[in-house]
Amino acid sequence: MERRKFLGLGVFAAAAALIPATLSAEDYRKTKPDAWKAHTVEDAIAKLYGTSTTIEQGVTVTTPDVAANGGAVPVDISSDIAAKSVAVFQNANPESAVCVFTLNETSIIDYAIKIKMKQSGTITVVVEGRDGKLYSGKKTLSVALGGCEG
Repeated sequence: MERRKFLGLGVFAAAAALIPATLSAEDYRKTKPDAWKAHTVEDAIAKLYGTSTTIEQGVTVTTPDVAANGGAVPVDISSDIAAKSVAVFQNANPESAVCVFTLNETSIIDYAIKIKMKQSGTITVVVEGRDGKLYSGKKTLSVALGGCEG
């Protein structure tokens, strides 16, 4: 191998090795393990953020009114709030916490995810604003048992 190619690959490898060190995502499963064991939405929010008091505005949660498949319930989340994190909770399964996204200053909250729900219930999304406040949105839906949509 030519020396220039070798040096070029070495510089590229060194730069690639530094990229993970610059990411600032928090691993909430390691830093807040009790939130993932909570059985109620309020308890999970309190264990994740220190309080369960939220302002119910500024967060839009969109799901079908009746989910045909509880194994893959589509959930759309959007908000214009400048946020540090977005957390999704539900009250249909034994553990309430579903996922948490860490955001940077330029992140746009416009997510489409699928979650698992074993029965009908409410999906709650909490946005931790950069102003230190917690904002939330909720959507109640029915899960069709047996895939019959009704």
